[in-house]
Amino acid sequence: MRFPALLTLIAMNVCAMAQAPVPKPPVPTPAPTPVPTVTSPEGVSMPLQFIQPGPSLPPDRVVIQVGEVQLNAGQIDQILDAYPENQRVFVNGPGRALFIDQLVRVLLLSQEGKRRKLDQTDLYRNQLAYSSAGILTTHTDEDIRKNVKIDDAMLQGYLRAHPLDYMQLRASHILVRMKDSPLPLLPGQPDLTETEALAKAQEIRKKIVEGADFAQLAGAESSDMVSRVNGGDVGFFKRGQMLPSFEEVAFALKAGEISQPVKTSLGYELIRLEEVKPVKSFDELRPELDRNLRNELARKYVQDLKALTRIEIDPEFLSSTKSMSTAKPPQ
Repeated sequence: MRFPALLTLIAMNVCAMAQAPVPKPPVPTPAPTPVPTVTSPEGVSMPLQFIQPGPSLPPDRVVIQVGEVQLNAGQIDQILDAYPENQRVFVNGPGRALFIDQLVRVLLLSQEGKRRKLDQTDLYRNQLAYSSAGILTTHTDEDIRKNVKIDDAMLQGYLRAHPLDYMQLRASHILVRMKDSPLPLLPGQPDLTETEALAKAQEIRKKIVEGADFAQLAGAESSDMVSRVNGGDVGFFKRGQMLPSFEEVAFALKAGEISQPVKTSLGYELIRLEEVKPVKSFDELRPELDRNLRNELARKYVQDLKALTRIEIDPEFLSSTKSMSTAKPPQ
């Protein structure tokens, strides 16, 4: 059997391990240090087994045979390249036997499917064509990213264009809780409606603008039990660490500036930006900047390619799922 066709078959089943039962991990013996773990494709944490590697097998050595199909060590390595890194770690450790069992199952049933001539149906051919295209898409995308030419000047320019993505802020806030907030109602605080919470937040902001101390008002009025003891200070945070509406406003403020009341899932919040500082130095950020810039340039390459390619989509197919054919495809 030709290897490329087999690789396509295995890649189509790269997530099939999730269908197989996973033995429960053994209870670790108490130890003075935490036991390292690895997560299986099914999300089960298992002890990470540090296995001493044996002698490297020649790439052309046959390591698995199922019926008429043979796989050598080099082909197995290429199959594993389709797995995310954490799953490769799992397969090369506690999940090796599970991986082999699944691989044998795939090869066994695929040969049975050919004996039943299921590989000659339109259903199989169409799904195989799309799956093969998906594998080639992954390889092409990786090749585009790898061959993008990037230098430090481009990285510096990318950093200047996205400064807040690589900054961390320190802010203080006063939270006015409203009904249905997931936060518990503090003793002595009224259960305000949304309209009442907004009005109170506006009243507090007016006091601050007129000279009242932000930290004192936070300690007296905020519904955030954690930050109120620190005058409302929530500490440093980066993008993606706060509620989206809070974050959007905080990153738009200037140091010392106080926001208008911001509605979040917790209530209405007044935000004061205290400090802005870089997350890391340029040298420390270089790998992350390189990865993000490559991603951006790869997306632009695909957009340009799309603009140069004739693409037509049936408007009825686009507008409604009802337009999709319900007829069973011919076998």
